[in-house]
Amino acid sequence: MSEIIKVSPLKKISGELAVPGDKSISHRAAILAGLSDGTCFVENFLPSEDCVNTLRAMGQLSVRYEVEKGTEDHPIDLTIHGCSGELRAPSAELDCGNSGTGMRLLAGVLAAQKFDSVLVGDASLSSRPMDRIIKPLAEMGAQFETKGIKSGCAPLHITGGKLKSITYEMPMASAQVKSAILLAGMFAPDKTTVIQPAINRDHTERLLNSFGVRVKTEGNHISIYGGQKVRSRDLVVPGDISSAAFWIVAAACVPGSRLLIKNVGLNPTRTALLNVLIRMGALIKDHVQHEDGGEPRGNIEIIGRQLKGTEIKPGEVPNLIDEVPILAVAGALAEGKMVIRNAAELRVKETDRIDTTTENLRLMGADVEEFEDGMVITGGQTLKGTVLDSHGDHRIAMAFAIAGLLAGDGNTTIKNAACVATSYPTFSQHLKEICNR
Repeated sequence: MSEIIKVSPLKKISGELAVPGDKSISHRAAILAGLSDGTCFVENFLPSEDCVNTLRAMGQLSVRYEVEKGTEDHPIDLTIHGCSGELRAPSAELDCGNSGTGMRLLAGVLAAQKFDSVLVGDASLSSRPMDRIIKPLAEMGAQFETKGIKSGCAPLHITGGKLKSITYEMPMASAQVKSAILLAGMFAPDKTTVIQPAINRDHTERLLNSFGVRVKTEGNHISIYGGQKVRSRDLVVPGDISSAAFWIVAAACVPGSRLLIKNVGLNPTRTALLNVLIRMGALIKDHVQHEDGGEPRGNIEIIGRQLKGTEIKPGEVPNLIDEVPILAVAGALAEGKMVIRNAAELRVKETDRIDTTTENLRLMGADVEEFEDGMVITGGQTLKGTVLDSHGDHRIAMAFAIAGLLAGDGNTTIKNAACVATSYPTFSQHLKEICNR
């Protein structure tokens, strides 16, 4: 992936597109297939740096796999041979790269093992808070030592062992924290329950049930019963709607555009973006065509028109957290005001996404007011192409590449764009295809 992305304004977005496999599901598929009691064929695995790091970590823990399509560095279809839950001590540190999902989910599994392990990551990951998983996993009996420059941050030294079941009320809605506890709960003797303050991504629950592990959901209470075996199964990973979000917004914002995105995940806990855009006046239709591993997938059709600003509701934020930067771009192009609050979690992502989003929007001429927990964007301004910095954040890089496509005039250059490979390694290729239609 190039360090620089250059884009010129485009009059309309049209055609068909299929985005790579879902990042959240690919992480979980690598872990659960690796823990299973047999051989699993995983199709459309996301060949991004983040997901490959999770796959390699499972390999270091004794899980064997072969690449059936793609390459060792960019696997797409995989055969994963489960270890029946019998992981072995790694001979070296487990490198999670830039992935908070990989680190937090692996910590849940490693908390229950009879050996010590160390999870490390890049500079960005080593600055993100890990106390949110350490607290519940420590309550279950695991021991942690954080060795980062910042308190409570990676590297994480984990001393695993026999766990006990707990009931844990999460202080914030986080699919990663919930998943870490549920994965650890598989190895505990009784029922482990997580109480979430708001409904958020439920890929872990769906996939666990699909792999034969009983998970019970009652409202905001999710329970898992220890001592269950992970049964092997084949799996098709749907396209990632968080990657599709960039093209969905691009098409929705430009009158005269018409775009079809095929084979994308339509899990209801991931489609809040569509609901917000429809509320803004977008013409969007989605059609569920298949369900695999409990995950619905199908096509999304977008017809562009002038949008109007809206207020993101507090209950929508947990299921929109990755899409806020590109929604902010939509807000800048819409009529009226876009209000995004209750999103302080954005400050501890790959970058402080409130800061990086508002900074780049202002550089393009947008009217933005920043708050500790979000921003208010007054739309109707014509965006101007300029030179922007992603600050090493893949979603910022892609959001502002789209902003460059939608600018009124002038070319846009995104610096430090190699980070896009962490989640969407074919983004530049798809950008070129869209621009050449």
